[in-house]
Amino acid sequence: MNNTFSKSIQGRKERMANIIDILSDIYPNIQIQLNYSNPFELLIATMLSAQCTDARVNLVTTKLFSKYIIPEDYLKVPIEELETDIFSTGFYKAKAKNIRGTCELLIHKFNGKVPEVLEDLILLPGVGRKTANVVLGHCFNTPAIVVDTHVTRISNR
Repeated sequence: MNNTFSKSIQGRKERMANIIDILSDIYPNIQIQLNYSNPFELLIATMLSAQCTDARVNLVTTKLFSKYIIPEDYLKVPIEELETDIFSTGFYKAKAKNIRGTCELLIHKFNGKVPEVLEDLILLPGVGRKTANVVLGHCFNTPAIVVDTHVTRISNR
């Protein structure tokens, strides 16, 4: 039974890779709009992008990523300071709480590194499948389809 399950997972991964290849041929120059230089920055930027425009997140992260470089940096300041730094992205209290919780877990469970598998990423506070798939697809070359509200809008066209 385990072997059947393993083959099923492998089949799904192969289908997913095939779908992504087809979409890449049709849409060859698609780039993520969030600015980042490493997986940790993309994780934080994607968490901030909830109910916020990418343009606004990029304005905030320009300053944020020069102030906070590693997960420990987010824990060194009072939460009120982090809330002020991310205020304009909206839902700043929940986002600050989730960012700090994520940083704590990254430090204590993942040696300060962003996990490279979905199952570990979704353990982080404020990280769901969408955020996890953004990070996996753009930082770890893992086939992933990011599903958000735009998928429904575009599908209905």
